[in-house]
Amino acid sequence: MGIPSSNFARAGDRFPIDVYIVSPNPRICEMLQAKLVPPRWNVILARSGTCALELLYKGGCDEAVLLLDPILPDLESNEFQRIVKDRIPNTQILMLNSHTGQLLVGSTSATRLSNWIVDAVNCGVAIQTGASPESGAEDARYRAECRINLRGMIGDSEPMQQTYTLTRMVAPRDTTVLITGESGTGKDLVAQEIHQVSPRRKQPFVVVNCSAIPETLLEAELFGYTKGSFTGAMQSRIGRIQAAHGGTLFLDEIGDMPLSLQSKILRFLEQGEVQRLGSNDNFKVDVRVVAATNADLKKMVAEGRFREDLYYRVAVFTIHLPPLRDRMGDLEDLAVAFAARFRPGVALGREALEILAQHRWPGNVRELRNSIERATILMGTGQEIKAEHIFI
Repeated sequence: MGIPSSNFARAGDRFPIDVYIVSPNPRICEMLQAKLVPPRWNVILARSGTCALELLYKGGCDEAVLLLDPILPDLESNEFQRIVKDRIPNTQILMLNSHTGQLLVGSTSATRLSNWIVDAVNCGVAIQTGASPESGAEDARYRAECRINLRGMIGDSEPMQQTYTLTRMVAPRDTTVLITGESGTGKDLVAQEIHQVSPRRKQPFVVVNCSAIPETLLEAELFGYTKGSFTGAMQSRIGRIQAAHGGTLFLDEIGDMPLSLQSKILRFLEQGEVQRLGSNDNFKVDVRVVAATNADLKKMVAEGRFREDLYYRVAVFTIHLPPLRDRMGDLEDLAVAFAARFRPGVALGREALEILAQHRWPGNVRELRNSIERATILMGTGQEIKAEHIFI
């Protein structure tokens, strides 16, 4: 059914309308492109959830229409929808049948625009929501084929697979990354992996722990200073930002950065320049920034403890690390790896593993690592970690 131009123009006062097709299936993308043609539609393809989010942010729109394949190589479709609705609340999302490419009726609240798209894509055929057992088996096979691993990171659970995928996808770019997660989940390892997988891997990887350096010294550490700029400045020194030129700067615990310094970090991120304390000269730097925090930065923004503009500048691409309690399927692999690190050839007894599995691990992977290290000491000259060696 055709869409009258006058009615079309009133549906948001845009012409043409941008439609994002989010699917890794090239056949479905080609088929939808053939149905949604100019001048009414402007089709934008994204083969993954991550790619779609980048395109949405670059587009700068406050509303969008997405045709979403429920099988994505990087994100669960529910998680992807949650992110989109949180950041672009006016978005209309219509679910695709991942096998036929048609739209699932009932996947969104009906609007004039959604009805037009459904009619254009389905050509009058209504496809009800719900997948067949056969499609479920195919989905499982597809997901199994997408499983990947990264060097230095342990665990094959679904939450970690998402972490690996996002890390691999963003690493080759210069996009600023924010890594979130509880203390002890391994945010520093993800930052290192991003650097090691990136084209900058042969250049410096400079770490700044914003919570470990006193507030009075942090600015000088980051930006450097000239001789005589303050008491004790006996000679000029470049800062850690400039030391990371060509490589990656890892701002760990960025949530602890003082408000007084956040504006200067924002200026550096926006202009790619630093100014040493006591100097009027600006130095151009080529630095990729990765930040990490265990704090709720959105809450801190609402409370006035973190700049909103800085938050959106560092959270261009977010990777959330799950707590260990949400990836207990990785516990045995982690424990065995730590045991081998501290005592090569040592075995991990079944009873000891059962005790480990009953703990909630508030300190996450770091707590597990410390427990295994302690056990390898308490076992003396033995060759097996037993239940009596586990103290948690």
